[in-house]
Amino acid sequence: MATATYLSFSAPPSSCAGRQRRRQATRASASATDRPREVVSPKRRLPLRKVPGDYGPPVVGALRDRLEYFYGPGGRDGFFTARVRAHGSTVVRLNMPPGPFVARDPRVVALLDAASFPVLFDTSLVDKTDLFTGTFMPSTDLTGGYRVLSYVDPSEPNHGPLKALLFYLLSHRRQHVIPKFREVYGGLFGLMEKELARAGKADFGNHNDAAAFSFLCQALLGRDPAESALQGDGPKLITKWVLFQLSPLLNLGLPKLVEDSLLHSFRLPPALVRKDYDRLADFFRDAARGVVDEGERLGVPREEAVHNILFAMCFNSFGGMKILFPSLVKWLGRAGARTHGRLATEVRDAVRAHGGEVTMKALAEMPLVKSAVYEALRIEPPVAMQYGRAKRDMVVESHDYGFEVREGEMLFGYQPMATKDPRVFARPEEYVPDRFLGEDGARLLRHVVWSNGPETASPTLQDKQCAGKDFVVLIARLLVAELFLRYDSFDVQVGASALGSSVTITSLKKATF
Repeated sequence: MATATYLSFSAPPSSCAGRQRRRQATRASASATDRPREVVSPKRRLPLRKVPGDYGPPVVGALRDRLEYFYGPGGRDGFFTARVRAHGSTVVRLNMPPGPFVARDPRVVALLDAASFPVLFDTSLVDKTDLFTGTFMPSTDLTGGYRVLSYVDPSEPNHGPLKALLFYLLSHRRQHVIPKFREVYGGLFGLMEKELARAGKADFGNHNDAAAFSFLCQALLGRDPAESALQGDGPKLITKWVLFQLSPLLNLGLPKLVEDSLLHSFRLPPALVRKDYDRLADFFRDAARGVVDEGERLGVPREEAVHNILFAMCFNSFGGMKILFPSLVKWLGRAGARTHGRLATEVRDAVRAHGGEVTMKALAEMPLVKSAVYEALRIEPPVAMQYGRAKRDMVVESHDYGFEVREGEMLFGYQPMATKDPRVFARPEEYVPDRFLGEDGARLLRHVVWSNGPETASPTLQDKQCAGKDFVVLIARLLVAELFLRYDSFDVQVGASALGSSVTITSLKKATF
């Protein structure tokens, strides 16, 4: 999901005058119940402590940390957990990949709990310039020669117009989102049923990739990419292009020495995907012409608008659906028949009450569906890492201590440790679909921060919160509703993938009530 820029489902707020600065002195703790009651302590000054940890010798220390991060026995989560245990602190110094010879400076102060993490949202305290992918920035040759919005800090003059363009990208065709989603993903489930009948299993990921790109283009641009020069190649071209941007951060399962030398030590040459990118850019120049016209009215040059729309739809939105949707299906599949029955009943009752149609009003009457989506975003956020460079000397507070951070130091947050903080969430490692129901659940929503901001806030032109926060939650709810309108229950097999989870459907039990 680095700051995340997806697509907006609503028009931008006219100002952020009502936006309050997040206060680091607010603390939350949880009871041992299934859905804990949040307890907020009064503001207090915490004892100061030096940030523990070290970076090791230059180059050698970074290489050591990189190898442990990618290939250590505990995986990525284990890399961070081991340091928390070793230092008795959730704020520590360490090196973040990729390090040599891709990133000039891998040193970060890591924020590994729900208390310290939110400082990364406050752009009065941290600078976000060129930090979308962390301690390195991919070549602008991969984005048409432009620094696209994800890499632009709110203090830069082009940030507001570019984010306003993304708000417009969705808001001008919002009435097409629900019908196009149902049409395209209805086709996906039809194809999966046929594959399941033929082969005994169906790969959700491949079908989802095709459906996601088709849905985004048809809903937001009114164009079917299958009827363009792209034909059915869009998802394949995008996946290859994303690989060239993120390869220093990925584990593809190759032999360790080969992978670390090829992917993590050097950048893949952009020239190898230039023709693929040009095909995508040609499609968006034509298909997004009306949105580009709006960009011009906002003061965004036409070609810059094209590459920002491409990045928003292909990297942010398609990439987000490629990660989030399999994750959601995985967690729901593992939740079992009882949860499936509750969801199916809620979805079908709400749809029947609204004339058999899936509408915004019907979705509003599906609180369990919404909670189940929030829980998937909490337990496995699609954007795991955020970065920010300290604008001035400051004190960052964990639950127990204050830590002095100097101007210019890089702050890094590993979101899964913030959203699975046991001092905020009971049973943090479990997927609890009804966690966010009721008043107690609503109070926990501010700790759901997948969008580079709390779920209780709305993105503005002046911040780096995901422009498409509401859109992402909406389409995830639509996926759950579509699934349980059609099926009473389903079973999955789950495997690893370079981006998220690999999910195979092994059974679909058609609706019986």
